[in-house]
Amino acid sequence: MRYYKTRSIATDACKKGHIKVNDQVVKPSREVYPSDKIQIRKDQINYQLTVNDLPESRVGAKLVDIYRTDTTPKEAFEAKALLKYSKDYYRKKGTGRPTKKDRRDIDDFNEGSDEV
Repeated sequence: MRYYKTRSIATDACKKGHIKVNDQVVKPSREVYPSDKIQIRKDQINYQLTVNDLPESRVGAKLVDIYRTDTTPKEAFEAKALLKYSKDYYRKKGTGRPTKKDRRDIDDFNEGSDEV
């Protein structure tokens, strides 16, 4: 519930094996029941959820927490933060291809040196 923006994106995640129910890879049509444990792999984080109850119909975003319990360990989020820092380490800001603003500054600098 509400971990993917659309049902088609959630279906693709099921087909790729990113969603498990009770430690088994599931098909998109798999039904869930109360007390099922769901694992979702999204953005390099393994979310862990427990189904508390099933709603009668669609519910708003504020009411979703009534029907599920998020049991994702905090270490998963910390690992993502460390991954972000490691990516920043390998590519420092300002390296690589110049941005549009950088190219304009270079052109302005080069035009100024031709007049002298």
